[in-house]
Amino acid sequence: MADKAMKIFLWAIHLSSLFNTGFSAEASSRDVINIGAIFSLGTINGKVAKIAMAAAAEDVNSDPTILGASKLLLSVYDSNFSGFLGIIGGLQYLEADTVAIIGPQASGMARTLSHLAKELHVPMLSFTALDPILAFLQYPYFIQTAPNDLFQMAAISDVISYYGFREVVVIFPDDEQSRGSIIALSEKLAERRCRIFYKALLYPESLATSDDIMKELVKVSLLESRVIIVHAYADIGLKVLDVAYKLGMMEKGYVWFATAWLSTVLDSAVVSAETAKSLQGVLAVRPHSPDSERKRGFMSRWEKLSNGSVDLNPYGLYAYDTVWMIAHAIKAFKDEGGVISFSNYEIWKGVDGGALNLGLLSRFEGGELLLRCLLKTNITGLTGQIAFDAEKSVVRPAFDILNVVGRGYKRIGYWSNYSGLSVLPPEILYEKAPNRSSSSQKLRAVVWPGKTTVKPRGWVFPNNARQLRVGIPDRVSYKDFVSRDENTDEVRGYCIDVFIAAVGLLPYAVPYEFILVGDGQANPSYNELTNMIVSNRFDAVVGDIAIVTNRTKIVDFTQPYTESGLVVVAPLRKLNSSPWAFMRPFTLSMWLVTGLFFMIVGVVIWILEHKLNDEFRGPPRKQLITILWFGFSTMFFAHRENTVSTLGRMVIIIWLFVVLIISSSYTASLTSMLTVQQLAPSIKGMESLITSNDRIGFQQGSFTENYLMEELNIPKWRLVSMRTPEESAEALNRGRVAAVVDERPYVDLFLSKYCMFQVVGREFTRSGWGFAFPKDSQLAMDLSTAILTLLENGELENIHNKWLNKRACTLSHTLDSDQLQLKSFWALFLISGIACFLALLLYCCSTAFKYKHHPVPRPPSSSYSSCSRRIQSFLSFIDMKEEDEPRTMWKRSIPN
Repeated sequence: MADKAMKIFLWAIHLSSLFNTGFSAEASSRDVINIGAIFSLGTINGKVAKIAMAAAAEDVNSDPTILGASKLLLSVYDSNFSGFLGIIGGLQYLEADTVAIIGPQASGMARTLSHLAKELHVPMLSFTALDPILAFLQYPYFIQTAPNDLFQMAAISDVISYYGFREVVVIFPDDEQSRGSIIALSEKLAERRCRIFYKALLYPESLATSDDIMKELVKVSLLESRVIIVHAYADIGLKVLDVAYKLGMMEKGYVWFATAWLSTVLDSAVVSAETAKSLQGVLAVRPHSPDSERKRGFMSRWEKLSNGSVDLNPYGLYAYDTVWMIAHAIKAFKDEGGVISFSNYEIWKGVDGGALNLGLLSRFEGGELLLRCLLKTNITGLTGQIAFDAEKSVVRPAFDILNVVGRGYKRIGYWSNYSGLSVLPPEILYEKAPNRSSSSQKLRAVVWPGKTTVKPRGWVFPNNARQLRVGIPDRVSYKDFVSRDENTDEVRGYCIDVFIAAVGLLPYAVPYEFILVGDGQANPSYNELTNMIVSNRFDAVVGDIAIVTNRTKIVDFTQPYTESGLVVVAPLRKLNSSPWAFMRPFTLSMWLVTGLFFMIVGVVIWILEHKLNDEFRGPPRKQLITILWFGFSTMFFAHRENTVSTLGRMVIIIWLFVVLIISSSYTASLTSMLTVQQLAPSIKGMESLITSNDRIGFQQGSFTENYLMEELNIPKWRLVSMRTPEESAEALNRGRVAAVVDERPYVDLFLSKYCMFQVVGREFTRSGWGFAFPKDSQLAMDLSTAILTLLENGELENIHNKWLNKRACTLSHTLDSDQLQLKSFWALFLISGIACFLALLLYCCSTAFKYKHHPVPRPPSSSYSSCSRRIQSFLSFIDMKEEDEPRTMWKRSIPN
């Protein structure tokens, strides 16, 4: 590319003679040292630079200690806003034995001429062509005597980061002057985790009309970002701000930054009242130059030097210092034995120039030595120390941070590559150790657009935007977190309430719609859910989304709204050392009902056997003991009394069957309880689970499966997917899995329902749940602030208590869950009870019938009433042994 550009521009050699105004006759003298300058003298910087360079050349020539008898002859060429004419001017100087060229003013022109300067060994110095690319080794003879735009963009990026802005819109002309600087801005923003959200390209220079600017600004006004950086020439920059003012974009809520072009306007031109309105609240940067007596002296001379045509700006100071820098370098050049000489012999050997007069171009033989002397310069000028580092950049670059107020500005701080942002001048900080910590970064108060001192957010949700597409998981388990009401289709749950509360705290409206993901039969994969943000299916994902590494690589999460982490759930270990362990198999109600039936059966058998069986007769005390003994001895099938009545035998057979079932169940349950600790898997935590070969359960759709396989190297065959907590509980009870690994919030709900399990070991991951958004989403940052507010005001805890503050079951309930309940045996007790009732009913009917047909002696009438006599007679008949009963008439009629 360099050779091609060389051939193209060498065609301009013939034309250069047409524009050659000729140098003064002094140029042929050996006491004259020629230096040239190329500027568009119609620009502010061109006017200021011409006056400052002329003053510097005069001051150099008036000081015999610099160049001795030699004189510095400065020629200024007006490129008149034309890149072509600028190249012609450069060729003209290269034909005239010029030792150095100051300029050109624009970076595009500088790139072309620097190729010629490299071939002809003529150093070029510029304080306005500040494209960072020109500092590359590709342009060894090009020197930037002011801080290049890499440092200017670093200063702007630090200010943006200081105020917490993350996305910016950049407006700039689409030309070589701006492209390299915008690349540098993008890099510096990225270092601070910020980015360029949108690039608004304008036509370069005079081609940019107000209509074109308005069309581009209308697009910008519809964007989310309200932080706008204008990097342009002074004329274009003023047009941009004027159109923005007319469109209402200089009002409250917007943030405007301007690069150093604005400081040249404010320093060197008179701003009208109308223009001042469009500049209110803009932040700008300006090359910093320390205060010094020499600087104040030059500023006091400026009115006389310029005749009031233009005011001084920092680039005038750099112009003055650049001439002095060349003068000191020439002095050092001569001190090292350098000789100013030019030759064109063999330069163009082998080059077919055709009709081109290549012989007009000559090489500066001492150019390499002069270049070294320039780069070794270390003097103090109007702008402070003039020196270069190993990368050809000026040492200690610094900028003033300005805030436009009224027709002028106020300085709110400084930026230096040494200590970043500060309210103290850099020259004071240079005496201290460098400190770039966030606490040391300070700026004074700012008046923002709209004349407000409240820092704008820098981002809004656009009014014309569609609703935010929010994906949510259609869960089939743990619906307290996220669920859909099947009747109303309303989405609700803990996560949904947190999101709605956080959005309600945003200072702008965010329309959104919830979109369910899943088939309702299984929990969806949360990794796939977050990937849907990358594929632009969703603008956000809300739910119980764990913040894990592989997800943070593709999306941004808000501040966690709840803590989470993986834990191991295993069957609860029961302590069997209690002396009352034998009571555990039955519940209290089971013990009471069983004891009651022993007594009932004893009483029923006594009633049925009393008239027939001598073993159930005798004194009352003996009969009571017999009832109790017989009833409870059936528990062990150890009753010694025989039953002779048919009804008694029927009752005792049924009761013994019931006792058999109850005792067998008791024995099995007690055996299970006393041996459960030996039969349970010995899981003490994740470490013991990894070393075993037991199966591990995990919740379907969560990140647990990938974590166990990828991070802990557990083979897939050991992992069992669980759809619901009921399925997990059953698998643990039946031994299908030795443990279940799940996230802490799920486990808390699980244990509140199933207390026969417990968490074993420690929580072996630490994470949280957050809402997912696309990378660099401003909404994610604003919602993070809202979530912190919910945490501080207690609303987050209220939402948690509403959905997740479940009453945990107690240990007694845990133990009772394995006990034999009365409901498991009620049918047996019912059968036994019915048998007793029927037996008693038949017995009573039979006894009543006998009593009716058997006369019984009655006591004297004087002693008892008629009713009492009948009752006493009936009781006597019941207590009478059957063979002692008087024979009835129907008995007498029966033959022997």
